Amino acid sequence: MNYTKEYELWLENVTPEERVELEKLKDNETEKKDRFYRSLEFGTGGLRGVIGLGLNRMNSYIIARATQGLANQLKKTNPEGTELSVTIAYDSRHKSDEFAKTAACVLAANGIKAYIFSELKPVPELSFSVLYKKATAGIAVTASHNPAKYNGYKVYGSDGAQLNPELASIVLEEIEKTPVFGGAKLIDFDEGVKSGLIEIMGDEVEEEYLNIVQKCCLNPELVKEKGNELKFVYTPFHGTGNKPVRKILNRIGFENVIIVKEQENPDGAFPTVASPNPENKESFEIAIRYAKENNADLIIGTDPDADRVGILVRNEEGEYIVLTGNQTGVLLTEYILSMRKEKGTLPEDGYVVKTIVTTNITKEICDFYGVEMKDVLTGFKFIGEKIKESEETGKGTYLFGFEESYGSLAGTYAKDKDAVAASMLIAEMALYYREKGLNLYDQLMNIYKKYGFYEEFVTSVTMEGIEGIEKIKSIMEDVRKNPPKSIGGKKVIAVRDYNSSIRTETETGKTEPIYLPKSNVIYLELEDKNNFIIRPSGTEPKIKIYCMLCGKSREETAEITEIIKEDIKNIIR
Repeated sequence: MNYTKEYELWLENVTPEERVELEKLKDNETEKKDRFYRSLEFGTGGLRGVIGLGLNRMNSYIIARATQGLANQLKKTNPEGTELSVTIAYDSRHKSDEFAKTAACVLAANGIKAYIFSELKPVPELSFSVLYKKATAGIAVTASHNPAKYNGYKVYGSDGAQLNPELASIVLEEIEKTPVFGGAKLIDFDEGVKSGLIEIMGDEVEEEYLNIVQKCCLNPELVKEKGNELKFVYTPFHGTGNKPVRKILNRIGFENVIIVKEQENPDGAFPTVASPNPENKESFEIAIRYAKENNADLIIGTDPDADRVGILVRNEEGEYIVLTGNQTGVLLTEYILSMRKEKGTLPEDGYVVKTIVTTNITKEICDFYGVEMKDVLTGFKFIGEKIKESEETGKGTYLFGFEESYGSLAGTYAKDKDAVAASMLIAEMALYYREKGLNLYDQLMNIYKKYGFYEEFVTSVTMEGIEGIEKIKSIMEDVRKNPPKSIGGKKVIAVRDYNSSIRTETETGKTEPIYLPKSNVIYLELEDKNNFIIRPSGTEPKIKIYCMLCGKSREETAEITEIIKEDIKNIIR
């Protein structure tokens, strides 16, 4: 693609106000090239990029083009005469409401009914709304926990899960056929509302959503009786979680919730944090101050679109520490299965789902309770697919699903991760163990003593721009062609290449198929239940390495961790 010609095309077609932004790039070849050398990639997760004008940026022109592609796909893959409809939600990020309205206007112009929320809403509520409205698709305008300069556009299928690869590829084909300027049909938003093709959704969807989420509570009597004895801090990080999380906590009996006032209200600049990411302890600095001042038992934080949740608990020294997504998921898995067994509601055909980069202690827990554990590729849509599979075949009862990146789902009312329900279950779980004289850190240590000392960590390296894309590609090719013989002093016993769908034993050369969709992931099985996984990020310009380790003690696992961290430097160089 000739980025200079593309730049000139945009100069000719944008509004006079927008042209000012582009004219500032006149002598900045690096920035100009980065904005116009390619189209922002549409994958199974939709679009995600830096806000700004250009092909490789998030703006209304790109949103309109993507939505036209979606409209074309819906007409192409549904029988003629089908009443098509799409629900739309947006978060607190810059331009999210504008992008959501643009999408609604394109859909309406194509004769497709658009249901748009009246205010910002979390991703799980969008997923629920697709099913509730019996819509053909859904759109969430969000960049999850990315820094403030980003926004994104996620597309959902009629099942409420993120669009599957087959449909996503059709949308991409249709996008590529659509010119950026003049290619998308558009009508005025108010005209769309007047015609009935755009409908603004009020509180009724959220009420139904919260009613169903509330049913996931496993110990409602305990919470109702003693909920106020648990003191904890909650922060929505300037995002969509503020209202629904507080509503559900209050409904079940948690009234002693301390809100971080500085992060309570929506703000796309996220002024109090470098990044609104519940994985990072520095994002919780203000919340920790609140917790110390109030002697709180727990800190809970949800990301801007409220699909991920992070928690801080007190360790043996009384310091607040961030639990990883793996640790939070493990606590919830053990709690849900143990409560189900205790109450006699654990089904014989029950199963738990996790992604391949998520902790393997999950298998130990599932085996203990006699339920199946299913592995899927990275991405919550694949967990959603397992739920759909059970619904269509009538085989298997979904109990819980989670991924290491801080997302989980405890019900089938939605098909994407839900930090609203997770916040409720975490608070309930903390109260339950508190009644037994334990905090969540104590319970986590009990789990390790019971099943083994598993520990995981993720390393990611950002590689932006054209050079970054080539570097990531080169690293993956090198590991694929020349996998290391050992990592961290642990011998590589097998290599799983999810791109070729083949697992190869290193000593014998014996191969066997991998029955999962193809994906650019290399999984190195190490001796003694240790594992090493490398893949490019699907949403950010990063290469990610997942280390899943197991030792006979915490000290042994920590020792393996330090050795592996040194080896990573030789792989990513």
